Amino acid sequence: MKKLRILVSLTTNDNDYQIEQAKSAEEAGRRLNIELQIVYAENDAINQSTHLLRAIQAPQQDRPDGIVFEPVGGTALPQVAKAAVTANIGWAVLNREANYIADLRHTSKAPIFCVSNDHIEIGRIQGRQFAALLPKGGNVLYVQGPSENSAAKERTQGMMSSKPPNIQITTLKGQWTEESSMRTIRSWLKLSTSRKAIIDLVGAQDDAMAIGARKAFQEIANESERERWLKLPFTGCDGLPKTGAAWVTSGLLAATVFAPPNTGQAIEMLYQALSKGEQQPERALTVPSSIPPIAELKPKRA
Repeated sequence: MKKLRILVSLTTNDNDYQIEQAKSAEEAGRRLNIELQIVYAENDAINQSTHLLRAIQAPQQDRPDGIVFEPVGGTALPQVAKAAVTANIGWAVLNREANYIADLRHTSKAPIFCVSNDHIEIGRIQGRQFAALLPKGGNVLYVQGPSENSAAKERTQGMMSSKPPNIQITTLKGQWTEESSMRTIRSWLKLSTSRKAIIDLVGAQDDAMAIGARKAFQEIANESERERWLKLPFTGCDGLPKTGAAWVTSGLLAATVFAPPNTGQAIEMLYQALSKGEQQPERALTVPSSIPPIAELKPKRA
């Protein structure tokens, strides 16, 4: 039997979760003896779609047997998906709702499915963390992912549904990276409204942006103002062992939400479908959890 070839397209190599996604893919590739290629879209949806189409339209002997990708833009590339399954290439979408999957599954012989973190539940957990850290209520400065990204929307939806009414949210936009969060916070600090704002907690939709926010506040020249910001609790999401979870242990973050990497799971599902002909579910969800457990969170005030 010929060795399966899987192409993995991730959003960026400047994000701890995406780096763990790559490691998860590599581990699955070694374990299943798959020929694996990992590429990064550099947070550019056009770059991502162009690279995937090039792979799909390559001579048959050079095409991948399956594609696993985490979308950059607001869509999960429906036209590229159609081109892939038409070429009999398996298609797995990570961490994004893709409305076209159900229709393509009716007509395609190639496997097509979605593997996602439960982003609404990630948001709900973060909202409960806010409540535990601010039992008397307060104001949260919230760094959200890209506005067109469904994962960012769902995390916000979950957080808003579980936070108590006495916690108010001020939302800023980032791009899932530390640097993007630093730029966002720097810009916000230049606004007159930021000087009047009373903030009790800084929350971000991933750990990299939470740390980026901390680093931006560390740049404040006025020592007392800088210390006031840095004494606030900071929270994030992803909770990976060497980053988010370690930052909670060290005290840089008050809490995070563990979202298990799922690239390896998607590769495993493609392997079962392509090599063994096993039907895969249309959608599979991973289960997030709070770090530390909600019951262990102590109220924190600046």
